[in-house]
Amino acid sequence: MITQAVQDYLKVIFKLSHNDKPVNKGAIAGRLRVSQASVTGMVKKLSELQLTYHEPYRGVRLTKAGRKIALEIIRHHRLLELYLAEALGYSWDQVHEEAEKLEHHISEEFEDKMSKVLGDPEFDPHGAPIPTKDGILPERKLRTLTEVIAGERVQIKQVSDSDPEMLRYLGRIGIYPDSELDVIDKAPFGGPLHVRVADVEHHLGENLTNQIYVAA
Repeated sequence: MITQAVQDYLKVIFKLSHNDKPVNKGAIAGRLRVSQASVTGMVKKLSELQLTYHEPYRGVRLTKAGRKIALEIIRHHRLLELYLAEALGYSWDQVHEEAEKLEHHISEEFEDKMSKVLGDPEFDPHGAPIPTKDGILPERKLRTLTEVIAGERVQIKQVSDSDPEMLRYLGRIGIYPDSELDVIDKAPFGGPLHVRVADVEHHLGENLTNQIYVAA
């Protein structure tokens, strides 16, 4: 039985996996804020359902079936975020929490109608790509703002949606997907990034610039 908890685990494993590399249990526990024992129990269940492979001492990987479910939930979530923003007037710092509540409960018909009303969108309000109906997630080459060197002018492509307070701050200073900024200077040893956004200068710490993505 594919419960909400199963869907949450599959979604998190997919998001933590890079190039289909195994994801360790500690990372899963940290993201879901649960104990290692809880993760061990669920990983066993996911393996029994043939939704994941567990590689001892390495981690967990999704099977084809597990990946399909993960992408379906991610599609629901990102469509809901955009629908909440475009149709219902939610701000971009509010949509993630609401979508988390709704993503498990919408029908395929509702999903299709949402997509049609929104014009079959490719990206959510934070710039994250929306998986297609047949489970294809467009690939993009991105780098964090932390990796940008002084003197570059870059266009923001995506921002993490995990922290509403961070999104409110970025909104206040004009950093959204498709906005542009100039990197004026970069302090050494993890120091702040000195940037210019719409002719206003700001200093952004590394914990913030690690959550902002630009074209590679």
